[in-house]
Amino acid sequence: MKEELKQHLHDGAFIPAHPLAITQDKKLDEEAQRRLTRYYLEAGVGGVAVGVHTTQFEIRDPQFDLYETVLKLAMEEINNAKLNRPFLKIAGACGKTEQAVKEAEIAKSFGYDMVLLSNGGLNEYSEKELIERTKEVAAIIPVFGFYLQPAVGGRVFSYEFWEQFAAIDNVFGIKMAPFDRYLTLDVIRAVNASPRRDEIALYTGNDDNIVVDLFTNYNDKQIVGGLLGHWSVWTQKAVELFEQIKEARAQGQIDPKWFSIAQHVTDANAAFFDSRNDFKGSIAGINEVLRRQGLMQGNWCLMDHEVLSEGQLEEINRVYYAYPELNDDAFVKAFLEKESVVNG
Repeated sequence: MKEELKQHLHDGAFIPAHPLAITQDKKLDEEAQRRLTRYYLEAGVGGVAVGVHTTQFEIRDPQFDLYETVLKLAMEEINNAKLNRPFLKIAGACGKTEQAVKEAEIAKSFGYDMVLLSNGGLNEYSEKELIERTKEVAAIIPVFGFYLQPAVGGRVFSYEFWEQFAAIDNVFGIKMAPFDRYLTLDVIRAVNASPRRDEIALYTGNDDNIVVDLFTNYNDKQIVGGLLGHWSVWTQKAVELFEQIKEARAQGQIDPKWFSIAQHVTDANAAFFDSRNDFKGSIAGINEVLRRQGLMQGNWCLMDHEVLSEGQLEEINRVYYAYPELNDDAFVKAFLEKESVVNG
């Protein structure tokens, strides 16, 4: 990695997981897909993750075959923006070793800086085999590790797995998203004990505990940033909160107000991610928020079973009105008006 990007990663970046915009007949809505990327850039994000869980893993299925397309579209919009600030371009990689290696090569060919390497859906692999798989991917492109929660296809790993994972050259970050305090601590402890401790940046993926994670410091090892599906909505306001958190961390004084804000953010996430139904409506929930803001045509997903759960729409309505300070509707409205003028 370039030193500038490595420093940006370790300073703490705000990285949303990029959703997928499709039409009702499950075709890519290229205009909306590109517009989403521009929205995130305009909102001030520090990077973007494409081809990950929020983008829907099914983009790789032959019937859709969208993996390369979504990576390409996002990269084109990022390049068109001609940013004058550090920006992390992260692509998702998953599947068995052969697939993960191929996706790493595709990501590198498009100019991505890292891959977020998922271990989901590989229960037939031993921990040792997953370490070897990571080494093969890391030989191609820098790796961002990913501890995915079991409720959506992840699995529990031993402390020793994370010790070995942290020892792999070219691993520079780990997204911790087990939605479990004990398992999150396993990763932090393992990285802290590693000779590569200062090479690896810790990021929260725990959408149920975003704010508290960002204030967490374990033996002088800070969770510096986030790579989150939750951050793909209400993004501009979330960027503002993140910058305020970083400022509070730097000052070393945590106002008690943050504990209330933390609960508000988690409550909103419970609605978006459909926690009461084991996260079955998590992707549709994110898409619904983007739909009502006008950034997507609908909340449709590639898989027919990926829909809002019963009562989820009411929950989204509830948090929308309970926490008006968290939504960026006014920003999105202005953004879309500007887009309309620019695009005629």
